[in-house]
Amino acid sequence: MDKGTLITTGKAKSLYETNDSDYLILHYRDDTSAFDGKKVESLEGKGSINNRFNAFIMEFLEKEGIPTHFERLLSNTDSLVKKLEMVPVECVIRNVTAGSICKRLGLEEGKDLDPSTFEFFYKDDELGDPMINDYHIRSFGWATQDQIDKMQELTFAVNRSLQKLFSDSGMILVDYKLEFGSYKGDLLLGDEFTPDGCRVWDSETREKLDKDRFRQNLGDVVESYEIIAKKLGVI
Repeated sequence: MDKGTLITTGKAKSLYETNDSDYLILHYRDDTSAFDGKKVESLEGKGSINNRFNAFIMEFLEKEGIPTHFERLLSNTDSLVKKLEMVPVECVIRNVTAGSICKRLGLEEGKDLDPSTFEFFYKDDELGDPMINDYHIRSFGWATQDQIDKMQELTFAVNRSLQKLFSDSGMILVDYKLEFGSYKGDLLLGDEFTPDGCRVWDSETREKLDKDRFRQNLGDVVESYEIIAKKLGVI
């Protein structure tokens, strides 16, 4: 599959056209950002580990019955994906308190949540990805009620599968975000699932292994991503 014109460049990935209008090439860069792009750095090897990590998770989820946009790896930093019409909404599951929910609700980090919480956020960096609800999504035409219901259903299905996968590998899946898009009338999991978009802690020590290491200046960001990948059997 030939890489064509650059379509868009995000904080850590770039999308390219291909010679097939149904598919795009997703290129993972070494760029790393936090706080809606206010903190930016390049970390050698991050693009490669995230590309392979995402491929592993997407292939695992497909086997679990979750439809995704992922097709196949093309190189260490490139993947072939279906071209989706993206829903401008992030679906967030929280299994343990961390990050913004602690600040919003005055909670201590590390409280196990039962049941897990679900939140919608409007995908807009300039606005700080504000929290929204299904009424906003319907009112502004971002998705239909059927799509909203499907996004929630699939996000919880992902949680059931991945919580066990990570737990069996000695890790806690603290929280994560998912994005969805439409492909020929079907709603598919899009974007990525990497340590950039989830929180993962060691089960015994609760050491942070995800992008919080970058946000909180803990160091060894790529090395920690590799620890997750090795525990899961990605590499």
